[in-house]
Amino acid sequence: MLKKLKRYSSYWQLYVMVLPAAIILLMNNYVPMFGLLIAFKNVNYTDGIFGSPWAGLSNFKFLFATNDSWIITRNTILYNAVFILLNITIPVILAILLNELRSKFLPKLYQSAMFFPFFLSMVVVSYLVFAFLSPENGFMNSTVLPSMGIDPKDWYSDPKYWPFILPLVNVWKNIGYYTIFFAAAMVGFNQEYYEAAVIDGAGKWQQAFRITLPQLYPLIIVLTLLQIGRIFYADFGLFYQVPLDAGALYNTTNVIDTYVYRTFIKMGDTGMSSAAGLYQSVIGFVIVFASNYIVRKTNKENALF
Repeated sequence: MLKKLKRYSSYWQLYVMVLPAAIILLMNNYVPMFGLLIAFKNVNYTDGIFGSPWAGLSNFKFLFATNDSWIITRNTILYNAVFILLNITIPVILAILLNELRSKFLPKLYQSAMFFPFFLSMVVVSYLVFAFLSPENGFMNSTVLPSMGIDPKDWYSDPKYWPFILPLVNVWKNIGYYTIFFAAAMVGFNQEYYEAAVIDGAGKWQQAFRITLPQLYPLIIVLTLLQIGRIFYADFGLFYQVPLDAGALYNTTNVIDTYVYRTFIKMGDTGMSSAAGLYQSVIGFVIVFASNYIVRKTNKENALF
């Protein structure tokens, strides 16, 4: 025992270096977990969190006891499934295309142009989308549709267009972020593989499918698993700000996060909001482990853990 203590004490400088980061991690990630109690209580501000009466699982019922429960769950899962697919396939294609550019300047220019929307807030993005889709003076209604002989559309009153508009906005905003992951990974690829492939007569398509994609596969798995873990979470700004909270669009834009927000605004019940957050976290945790288990069964080396 004394030997172990002596061995650990010899590294006290390293422990001191780690201490600030450990304190920040504890305060930001673990101390707030006591707030999970709110999900199981009828919180009132007079008695406080610990003094409020227990509510059991009644706070969870509001997610499933209404007619909107199926709609918000369906929208959340389907939108996120589409986002995961697009956020992986399109960036991989763009990264491969950027890798084929021989100019040193153009790849940096294209990456910067694609990455710029990622830094824009959803409030700004919502105004940009409104500039395109405004019923009166929007670019689509005033220029594009008339030039094609099509009557102007009231985009913010017809929900059928938004299952296409929202994924398009999501891809435009996040495509540069994910492309950088794959482009950075391709920088470390051994170029001898490509040189050997050229000698054997392989074309660009064959090189992409036989050399590039297999080497990107582990990164694709990791990014997919990380996104699957948040499949029950939705980008609140995308689904609330971009459609301008239009009631006519709720059937296709209402997700768990926006539903919880509107419920909290109307009812002011923090227990219901906390229950929704806990539900999303637990389901995401289970899905990540299940997905990783499937990956491990298929190829252990590509698993996240």
